[in-house]
Amino acid sequence: MTDTKLIEAAIRKIPDYPKPGILFRDITTLLGDAKAFRATLDAMCEPWLHDKPDKVAGLEARGFILGGAIAALLGVGFVPMRKKGKLPHHTIRAAYALEYGTDELEMHVDAVKPGERVLVVDDLIATGGTAGAALELLAKVDAKVIGASFIIDLRDLGGSNKLRAKGLKVHAILE
Repeated sequence: MTDTKLIEAAIRKIPDYPKPGILFRDITTLLGDAKAFRATLDAMCEPWLHDKPDKVAGLEARGFILGGAIAALLGVGFVPMRKKGKLPHHTIRAAYALEYGTDELEMHVDAVKPGERVLVVDDLIATGGTAGAALELLAKVDAKVIGASFIIDLRDLGGSNKLRAKGLKVHAILE
């Protein structure tokens, strides 16, 4: 059973960052708490234990920490999805909008084989822009996205509903 109180208590909330009106959820405090971190990883893995992916795709940057650990716990490969210009080999790219600007996400073109089952992982889903870009990249290589797992769903911003509307299973520990 997930200890959501432990996980929630381990997340620092910073008002007006990165701009006024935004309440930033800082998971670095959660990562530094071994018990809360392990509870988080277990909770993020749980829905996929009997429907394992072939790969876990972690979204830059906090999704790398979570995604790599989840891939290791599930015994599957890890795919980093990075901001534009950070990967050294041949990449594919998708643009997306943020709450406070735009950006581009890339992955190596050979990171996922056609038909491989992929779980998308990040710390938080807000408007769904970054996760949507990840889905676009995975579609370009004919991967099958089996779901998305997050620590926090900012439900009022609609990102998780956008993913569900695409038929995706979405799991979040906290709302």
